[in-house]
Amino acid sequence: MVSIRSAHADDALAVSSLINEAFSPYIDRIGTEPDPMRTDYPTLIGTGAVWVAEDDDQLVGTVVLTPEADHLLLDNLAVPAVARGLGIGVLLLDFAAEHARALGLPELRLYTNAAMTENLNFYPRRGFVETHRSTVDGFDRVFFSKQL
Repeated sequence: MVSIRSAHADDALAVSSLINEAFSPYIDRIGTEPDPMRTDYPTLIGTGAVWVAEDDDQLVGTVVLTPEADHLLLDNLAVPAVARGLGIGVLLLDFAAEHARALGLPELRLYTNAAMTENLNFYPRRGFVETHRSTVDGFDRVFFSKQL
């Protein structure tokens, strides 16, 4: 049974490993490490922004959620290859929507790298609408929004 909880300080190494495993296949497509692979997870976990999905004490996904004034930013969502296709990503998206509602925020926003073409199909199937594209910090990003 998969459960979602706030990440603890002792999860930092496992979260970093999960992120590296999930995003390393995109290095060749993007030409460099994707932004999530460069994040300081011990510090980010300390802010309360990182959540993890667990199944029998094994991390099977993570999501980074940052509240803004008028929306919740889904800053990162990752599921390792071993857990893909099991609905973990959808579970984390549903959790993000519930979290936004609990904070009184009417919208979820996220962005993904344009080279991560799988995401360009995944998010619209989950009710997200592409709002725009832009190059940010050297990355070609596609921005999505979902009204709650």
